[in-house]
Amino acid sequence: MASVGSTPLRARTSRLRRAVARVTALLTAPGPHPWRRAAGLVAVTLLGAWLGLLVVGNVRTPVGPVDTTMTLRPSLTGGTKVNVSPLGALELSSHAAPLRLDVDVDQLDQQRAAALVNHPERIEGLEEEISGDVRSGALDLGLRSTVAVLTGSCALALAVYRRPRTALAAGGLSLALLVASGATAAATWNPKSVLEPKFSGLLASAPQVVGTARSIATEFDVYQKELARLVTNVTKLYDATSTLPAYQPDPSTTRVLHVSDIHLNPAAWHIIRSLVEQYDIDVIIDSGDTMDHGTAAENGFLDPIPDLGAPYVWVRGNHDSATTQRAVGKLGGRDGARVHVLDEGKPVDVAGLRIAGWGDPQFTPDRSVVPEGDPAERAKGRKLAAALRAQRAARTPVDIAVGHNPQLAKETDGLVPLALAGHTHNRRTEMLPHGTRLMTQGSTGGSGLRAVEGAEPDKVQASVLYLDRDTDRLQAWDEITLGGLGLSKAEVSRHLPEDMEPGASPSTSPSGSPSPAGSPSPAGSPSPSPAGPSGTATRSSPATGR
Repeated sequence: MASVGSTPLRARTSRLRRAVARVTALLTAPGPHPWRRAAGLVAVTLLGAWLGLLVVGNVRTPVGPVDTTMTLRPSLTGGTKVNVSPLGALELSSHAAPLRLDVDVDQLDQQRAAALVNHPERIEGLEEEISGDVRSGALDLGLRSTVAVLTGSCALALAVYRRPRTALAAGGLSLALLVASGATAAATWNPKSVLEPKFSGLLASAPQVVGTARSIATEFDVYQKELARLVTNVTKLYDATSTLPAYQPDPSTTRVLHVSDIHLNPAAWHIIRSLVEQYDIDVIIDSGDTMDHGTAAENGFLDPIPDLGAPYVWVRGNHDSATTQRAVGKLGGRDGARVHVLDEGKPVDVAGLRIAGWGDPQFTPDRSVVPEGDPAERAKGRKLAAALRAQRAARTPVDIAVGHNPQLAKETDGLVPLALAGHTHNRRTEMLPHGTRLMTQGSTGGSGLRAVEGAEPDKVQASVLYLDRDTDRLQAWDEITLGGLGLSKAEVSRHLPEDMEPGASPSTSPSGSPSPAGSPSPAGSPSPSPAGPSGTATRSSPATGR
């Protein structure tokens, strides 16, 4: 996460150029006015100091198991702000000075987190380690900021006045202001501010989730144990994905990764990226509920999507707002991005497949609206069905229909060979009465950030679907299950459609094309044995030593 705001560099440069031009015009105006010269020198000094801080006044430093960026910013109120994107921020009234300390939490360092897991005794020294990291980072930031302020003020004064003596005066003035600000901050330092933080964004609910800062301070032993368990669970999940069996793809198949209900769990992106690489995925289909509350503060969570390694097709869930949908759409507008939003039955062509869907008609986090339940889902499902009929009449039939709620997706029965859904956090596959296979995915986020709270977290689930490149018919699918955060194994089970099992006769798809029978496993390796009544086989990969 960047500590310099979101304004484009070109716009900031343009504003700075105009500001310098105005200051220069003011200082070179005719007439001897000492007060104008003094005010101008102060203005140039402050502007140069601010510019220096903006360009180089930050440091990247590790704090315990996370990487952070520390920055000093001009401020009328001072204090400290800790940004944890996309969850929000917390503000501390740590000091009163014209400088604010911004700390941006960038990412969890998996190697350092794993070291804590493998050596639990280090948790006891974590408080001291974090204090040392913060002191070291603050010292480095102070030195860098001093150089940045002096350099910026001197350089701008030299550019405006063209006199080295005046530039040195500006440098001296900026140094005096910085020393005065530091002294004020030290004099007003409030170490108890950590007990009364101000939360914003999704972190506003943090006191209810983890307890208040005051309770953490008074019961630190309990909090320490919870922190150890949290780090252990998250790190073991990351390790489990690396133990999944390798897969040799068959070039005659299109491989679809079906994910759903990530619910703001950042570990899901690591899992998806790992599966894309290991299974050589052609397209990812997300059947919704990527968010928890659908607020604009959550939108930064979506940033990894264009870099997952495969085209990403997304449909809105009941926890995804219109704001969320616009944010996903903007990702698709980036150069080279392959992100597609499904809604209102408009089809997209990706990886040789024609896919259509309809966003969930209900946004349940909005408490001002009474949910309409399944009737609203079925009504939109009928509209999606009408769009699918229109596509079939135009001789451009859709291969896969996607809806978040299974009730919506069921309305496409008989119009597509395959329908995908989520919502229930319970993986299930069923054949609908008119021949459409409905695959409902479990939660790829393990039910979201809540997955790291309980002693028995939900399982993390995703599926890899293998479709024939010529007919776009489903040949087989692998159900991938991680045994919840912190549990010990990753499991992959192979499933075959009933008409693909040995001895089965060809059946007719909803689109009217015959499905092949007795085709080989799409894995490019022997079919699972024994197949059994359900046509499944299971491979488990224990995360030993974790």
